[in-house]
Amino acid sequence: MVDAVIVHAGDSVATLLHDGGAGDRIDTGAAVLTLAHDVPRGHKIALAPIAAGTDVMKYGYSIGRSTDAIAAGDHVHSQNLSTGLAGTLEYRFDPANDFPALAPSPAPTATFRGFVRPDGRVGTRNEIWILPTVGCVARTAERIAAKASARLAGTIDGVHAFSHPHGCSQLGHDLDGTRQILASLACHPNAGGVLIVGLGCEENQVKALIEAIPAWRRSAIRTLTAQLSADEVEEGIALVEELAALAACERQEVGLDRLVLGVKCGGSDGLSGLTANPLVGRMSDRVVGAGGRVVFTEIPEMFGAEQALMNRAADVAVFDAIVGVVNGFKQYFIDHGEPVSENPSPGNVVGGITTLEEKSLGAVQKAGRSTIADVIPYGAQARIDGLTMLEAPGNDAVSSTALAAAGATMILFTTGRGTPLGFPVPTIKIASNSDLAQRKPGWIDFDAGQVLAQGFAAAEAALVDCIQSIASGAETAAERNGEREIAIWKRGVTL
Repeated sequence: MVDAVIVHAGDSVATLLHDGGAGDRIDTGAAVLTLAHDVPRGHKIALAPIAAGTDVMKYGYSIGRSTDAIAAGDHVHSQNLSTGLAGTLEYRFDPANDFPALAPSPAPTATFRGFVRPDGRVGTRNEIWILPTVGCVARTAERIAAKASARLAGTIDGVHAFSHPHGCSQLGHDLDGTRQILASLACHPNAGGVLIVGLGCEENQVKALIEAIPAWRRSAIRTLTAQLSADEVEEGIALVEELAALAACERQEVGLDRLVLGVKCGGSDGLSGLTANPLVGRMSDRVVGAGGRVVFTEIPEMFGAEQALMNRAADVAVFDAIVGVVNGFKQYFIDHGEPVSENPSPGNVVGGITTLEEKSLGAVQKAGRSTIADVIPYGAQARIDGLTMLEAPGNDAVSSTALAAAGATMILFTTGRGTPLGFPVPTIKIASNSDLAQRKPGWIDFDAGQVLAQGFAAAEAALVDCIQSIASGAETAAERNGEREIAIWKRGVTL
């Protein structure tokens, strides 16, 4: 077995699969190199001398420029590599220029047992969701959920309140964003019914929120205004019980085409782009190939890899929409006086990721190789089958909430560092390395480190089994831990 992986034939670096010490001989499969210094797992070493000011290549693309001369076998990281990213760019649609990701293997038809809703959508859970219009009644919503859960135990999959601090002291586009994300969450197929809890005096009025919810969904919605109720908790519990009775249904066997998959990465390391992300990319291609929907986001974590995504647009209109979202996000950074390349995070850097280009080229592999069929704004719901790009930042909680609001009934969340955080829908935490999976079994649902030992085909088959099981009702680690959160993208002034 090799000690380091070269992703693409044109690369100038390899990624270590284990910690290396000074003087160690490292087999890359193409050459044997001697380490001049200690190099941690997931970090990069030079395959040959690299002159100062030269593009450093990984995944077949530049991940930045060398700031010093680098010898063969040297550690390539923050001390000698810097980003090449700057501001907004002009792009050209070039669909012949394909991204060099691994092709999916042939896939047999897969099924899961889901809840078929009257509108034809399929949920992976049958729950009652409680959405506060404003942070002032967030604890009220949580008390209603806790007491209703005890009364309804065993009759539905759960009662969950999703608190947040917004809904008041907001104006314009900022308020619209809060209202839209809540309206889209209220339409989710995993929620057999939704209770909206308002205070009464907030900017995000219950009436306006209901008007943002499509008419076809309103029969599964109930509302409560706390200032007008003699006992808002007991009234809320009664409304939840009413919704639970309406939501009663049984699981049915359905195909993978009825799954809406969200894909996300958080706390990535140097192995994320070699194991977990391309493995999730295979799942994306499998669901799209079956006729289902996949939603991907984290726009700032596409900078440096965006041209490869743009080349996969279904047509010029989709290409133009991707350009608009990418450059719009870059301008958002610039307008706030921030560099577009500030990512990666400290944890990413410790894990071996040096520049945003490197992080992005690994991250976008979660979206597989399918054609990008649509681009939707923050707070919107996926509207067509296939692969959809969603406007949202990279923040784990904000982007995962946006994926759920877009209609994802399950999220595949890759990580090289680990996180306990959970979101409104079942979120499968996929470790990029086996060490994390073994150290944190209370957080991690699937070990993608097995890719290195067993190959992609075996790991893919195992992940399909995991997805089928969880989509059919098995709990994720986050669900067992009671980790269910939302976060709303805050923009604009606060009154």
